[in-house]
Amino acid sequence: MMLIEQTTLPAAALPLERFKAHLRLGTGFSDDGAEDALLEAFLRASMAAIEERTAKVLLARSFTWGVNGWRDGAREPLPVAPVTRIAELRVFDRNGTVCVCDPATYRLERDGTYPRLAAVRTCLPTIPQGGGAEVDFDAGFGAEWDSVPADLGQAVFLLAAHYHEHRHEASTGEGHMPFGVAALTERWRRLRVTAGGVA
Repeated sequence: MMLIEQTTLPAAALPLERFKAHLRLGTGFSDDGAEDALLEAFLRASMAAIEERTAKVLLARSFTWGVNGWRDGAREPLPVAPVTRIAELRVFDRNGTVCVCDPATYRLERDGTYPRLAAVRTCLPTIPQGGGAEVDFDAGFGAEWDSVPADLGQAVFLLAAHYHEHRHEASTGEGHMPFGVAALTERWRRLRVTAGGVA
């Protein structure tokens, strides 16, 4: 399974000014823009960490998800949430010959935690032996920062501030999330789906 982000989040979508206010940077220090690139990098890094921890896409982007086979031929859990649209489903054989699937044969089952690619009738398109499938989809709470749930937005700011405070250190600890960040994101974490079901 491989998830590829197809669109890069533009700098204008990042809550840079709000993050500066969160850091309480003094007037004059933050106004000249000298720190903007660094602060933007911290925001991007903290967003990536929160998205990895929760399997939630904070700001709207497009993705391609590739698999070598279906776990369930009728309904396949997508790797992140919330998914807003399935743009295309393709299957390909071992030689790389691609077949674009008819959109009438599949649909999106919306769910805040476990959105699914579902068959309209009995089963999803068959994946040829040695081949695979690719799903293009859009995901995210919205295009604007105000669409991000408040607790996840606060977790991003806390983690980005942690990166900022420890920017001169070779390591920020043992790789654990700061307590406040872990507490804010805990309810958003999804249980892992395994061969035996949800774990």
